[in-house]
Formats: sequence, C-alpha cells, structure tokens
Amino acid sequence: MDIVLVHGAGGRPTTWSEVQPLLAARGHRTVAVTNPLTSLDEDVAHTGAAVEEFIQETDGPLLLVGHSYGGAVITNVGRHPAVRGLVYIAAFGPDEGETVNGIVERYEPAEISAYMRRGPNGEWKSEASEEFWAEIGPDLSPAQRAVVEAEGRKAENLIFTQPTGKPAWGTLPSWYLVADDDRTLRPDAQRDMAARMGAVTEHVPGSHYTTLVHPRRVADLIHTAATAVSGTS
Repeated sequence: MDIVLVHGAGGRPTTWSEVQPLLAARGHRTVAVTNPLTSLDEDVAHTGAAVEEFIQETDGPLLLVGHSYGGAVITNVGRHPAVRGLVYIAAFGPDEGETVNGIVERYEPAEISAYMRRGPNGEWKSEASEEFWAEIGPDLSPAQRAVVEAEGRKAENLIFTQPTGKPAWGTLPSWYLVADDDRTLRPDAQRDMAARMGAVTEHVPGSHYTTLVHPRRVADLIHTAATAVSGTS
C-alpha cells in the first residue's frame, strides 16, 4: 500500500523515522511530507501536491496518516479520490467549519499550554526546558529529546485558526490511536474525536510523541488500516 505520512505542528523530518522502516518491512511504500506550517490551507495544498506526485510514481490508491495537527491536514486532503482511508495518531480530526483552536478550547487546557510561547508575528513554538521534558515528554530518551529540540520549527497561527472543509472521515474508513498519557492533546479530546468519526480505536500509554515512543504500535495500526482498505490479507 502507498502511504503518505503527515507530521504535526512544529513537525520534524524524524517524526516518522522509527515507523517508516517497519512499514517498509511489510511491503508498504511511504513518503513523509514536510509542510511549511504557514496556514492550514497552504499545508493542505502542499500535502495535496505530494499526493499527486506520489500517485504519478506509484499509480496506486493511498492511505493518509496524520500525527497531531497533521490530522487536520489529512482530514482535508483525504477528499482526494485516490485516498482510501485515514489514520490518526494522537491527532486532530476536525469537523466541517471547525478549527484546531476551537477543538482545544472546548476542553480544560492541556499541560503544554504552560510552555507555549508566541513570537512577534503571532507564530507559536514550545519552550523545551527541563520542566517541559519532565511533564510533556518524559518517555523520550535524551538522544530523542536532542533531535526534537534541534528540528523543532515554529508554526504560524493560521494552522490553528483556519476552518476545515468537509471532513474526509465522513465518507472514508478511519483508524485512531489514542495516547492515554498525552499532555499536549488531551486524551479525552482524542477519544471524543475518534468516537465522532466512528474510527476503529486503539490505545497506547505514553506522551504525545507516540511515533517515537511506540513506533511498532503505530506501524501495526497503519498496517491494519492499509490491509483493510487494500483488500489484502
């Protein structure tokens, strides 16, 4: 199966580095998109262009996978006719007209809110102090923390405030992996979004860095979804 992987806000090239080899070993072809994080619309357009390019190379149907804010991206890109299913990894799954901010504001603030810093032009980036790691990413190794810090990027406010179009999860099968100890995107918000989209739902312990902490569980769910939508065993 051909699979497009989409990172979240502040996304890093290594978001999927532990997952891609596991998928390749099962015969899947993957591409990891690096979005500009300038606005939801621009990230959707950028990912859509990557989908078109991938289709030209592989000539096959696609599965979209999104982590965190990347879920909002695949919710929109999933309207592409080549997409057969959606996988959300501790991710946002907005409904039509919803924004990422709007979803967040329906719940008590997640612990990460204490570490978010706004730049002079309204952009956002987290302040990765020792306190941050102890609370937000306690299950990452020191080496993983160093990579996350080095590769972290700012995210423009428009990725959080632009509304979603008609959600692809309304017509496509979806899968959702809930991070039960997530202090970035509240687990209750994850559970509610998964239930609303009627997703096949699984749970893992641990922080928001699910793709790095539980790469095999992530790959297993993606493989399950790919098998289901491709009709293979």
